[in-house]
Amino acid sequence: MERLHTKINYLTLFFVATTLLLGVLLITKHYKLRKDSSSVLDRIVYIQDLALVKYNYTGVIDYKDNMKFLNLDLPLTGKYFLLKYSGYIKAGVDFSRVKVEVDGKSVHVSIPKPKITDTVIDENSVQVYNESENAFNPIKIADYNRTIAQEKNTMIREAVERGILTEATERAKLALTSLLKEMGFENIDITEEITIPQYQ
Repeated sequence: MERLHTKINYLTLFFVATTLLLGVLLITKHYKLRKDSSSVLDRIVYIQDLALVKYNYTGVIDYKDNMKFLNLDLPLTGKYFLLKYSGYIKAGVDFSRVKVEVDGKSVHVSIPKPKITDTVIDENSVQVYNESENAFNPIKIADYNRTIAQEKNTMIREAVERGILTEATERAKLALTSLLKEMGFENIDITEEITIPQYQ
């Protein structure tokens, strides 16, 4: 009777241990196979900052202006200043708009076109030189603000010409490829979405 009781205990323990082992294996397998579009997209959003491109700028603005009458400069109304500044411009891809399709160990990712995300001129870096003092046409704070705003547009244009948007796309693709390989995907296809022009 005692041997039978011991045998039953061993069988019970074996059954429980086997059940637990199968449960752990099933759970592990579930998480390993859980590479659907939603889970991949969740991981992608977290690496957005890795794909940002930043250009640093230092520039000098030569500002000149006159009061005008009938599009003619009025004499003795000129104002001018030199403004030196430092700043930066950033570009990147909005990973929250990425589209993902998963098929086993293959994945296709469609990324939106890159865009300028930030254009900053550090106010603490701004230095003004050779400033005019004209009682007829004094320099105003609005002159500085307008000049800085125009310079930001110049920074954007120059950065685009230098290829900041192309670099942002390439960096996004590199970051995504590294992440997807780490997740176990073998066939990785990353494309940029096609924007259809809107005609009115």
